[in-house]
Amino acid sequence: MSETNEKNIISIQDLKVHYKVGGGLFTAAKYVKAVDGVTLDIEKGETLGLVGESGCGKSTLGKAILRLTEPTDGKVFYKGKDLAHLPQSAMREQRKHLQMIFQDPYASLNPRMTVGNIIGEPIRTFGLANGKSVESKVQELMETVGLSRRFVKRYPHEFSGGQRQRIGIARALAVDPEFIVADEPISALDVSIQAQIMNLMERLQAEKNLTYLFISHDLRAVRHLSDRVAVMYLGRIVELADGREVYRDPLMPYTKALISAVPVPDPEIEAARERIILTGDVPSPINPPSGCPFHTRCRYAIQECKEIVPKLVEIKPLHLAACIRISPQYPHIEENSKQGLGVVGN
Repeated sequence: MSETNEKNIISIQDLKVHYKVGGGLFTAAKYVKAVDGVTLDIEKGETLGLVGESGCGKSTLGKAILRLTEPTDGKVFYKGKDLAHLPQSAMREQRKHLQMIFQDPYASLNPRMTVGNIIGEPIRTFGLANGKSVESKVQELMETVGLSRRFVKRYPHEFSGGQRQRIGIARALAVDPEFIVADEPISALDVSIQAQIMNLMERLQAEKNLTYLFISHDLRAVRHLSDRVAVMYLGRIVELADGREVYRDPLMPYTKALISAVPVPDPEIEAARERIILTGDVPSPINPPSGCPFHTRCRYAIQECKEIVPKLVEIKPLHLAACIRISPQYPHIEENSKQGLGVVGN
């Protein structure tokens, strides 16, 4: 993975976000390892879905890419520039290319500002237009996201949840960005509205050649939108593959469990299929397990899983996984377990 690869719009290298907690005169400080060594490329024009349980570090990773959360270590390359180490003045100039759609469409909007001012603020901040041209641009953006121009003087509380999220999308688009982090953009919306927002994001991507990092715990939404899917657990990427491939043939036991929790519309298939129930809770990121972080909940864990930290390696073409019990020769952990195979990969 390289910052010089023209195919990638974002290249993340060993990114870490650790938060210091506690510590005093007589006690040692501890650290929450929210993101713990993520290496990932995001290609131009694609939607990379990022999934995992609550608390696994998805949102922190998205914010760290944009420097809304300061990384502890690692690099984030955008067009050859390492965003993680840019001075604040230089980083500010990059923000018009890198925007975010937030999870809560109400909390992310200033209740004291009209819609026109909310959408127009980034245009004025970056000096992209002034005077009447700002108003014209705002009205154009409102129509682009499916809002009437007549709403320009209304306040956020006068809109529904779906309309507020459209305002947030319009604000993100106001500076003509190339890359957008969409952090759980549909989780606070009704199911019928979720479909509308996803369709809107797809249309905007095609029209404006956008690249998305789509963060969600809703695997159905991720499956609908994503070209590739990255699975995150306890601050690390544990599986990465084409969107269809990861649903058709997941390799990691954790990914299998996540996918088994997605309901199937056909009642007969739903009744017949096996549901994988994970035992125990997600370990604390303050004191993560040794070895594989998932071994405390994995039905296939062996002694070596407690000792060896698995690397994210290519098991099948363009399908990466982090598990010492699978390899290109033996990609299926169920069969390996039945045959009594021990460590087959690293």
